[in-house]
Amino acid sequence: MFQQIMLIGNLGRDPEMRYTSTGVPVTSFSMAVSRRWTGQDGQQQEKTVWFRVSTWRKQAEVANQYLTKGSKVLVIGEIEEPRIYTAQDGTQRTSLEVNAQQIKFLSP
Repeated sequence: MFQQIMLIGNLGRDPEMRYTSTGVPVTSFSMAVSRRWTGQDGQQQEKTVWFRVSTWRKQAEVANQYLTKGSKVLVIGEIEEPRIYTAQDGTQRTSLEVNAQQIKFLSP
């Protein structure tokens, strides 16, 4: 079986890099993907979905060095099992996790 997701969006905050116990670099960042459309009433509508993206090894080092909050990126990867958690306001939320295989920088 094979599944792949392609996302274009903006980083919600600066990336965070850490190392596994075996010394492998991993960089994580949150990414907002927005969709805009005109509703039946003629008003502009917008929906934003947040993803948590992780990337590994050399790509992790490059992403950590060059990406910052607000950077526009294209991510191609595999979506992981959604993680359910309770937000600070007590509501149930779902975190959509993506393991990035490719990241393309779209900001100048």
